[in-house]
Amino acid sequence: MKKSIAVTILSVCLSFAAGIAIAEVKDLRDLEAVHTHVQEAIQEMEHARAANHYDMAGHGAKAEEHLRAAERELNEAIAAAKKGK
Repeated sequence: MKKSIAVTILSVCLSFAAGIAIAEVKDLRDLEAVHTHVQEAIQEMEHARAANHYDMAGHGAKAEEHLRAAERELNEAIAAAKKGK
């Protein structure tokens, strides 16, 4: 049961991250909203990994790493958008 929940959460997180990559950003508010969603996904991933005692054959850690990289890139994008205004 725990494994299927973890796989589901991992799938949702990775789908969300993929959606970020292809999403059309119209303005700064969109970037900030995506940033908020990524932060929420990171929190959910942390909870999922803790509930599964961090044992997801390394995939949970890798997904969290990718989410954190996405968060860093979004921070950079927001800063760049603010400078451009």
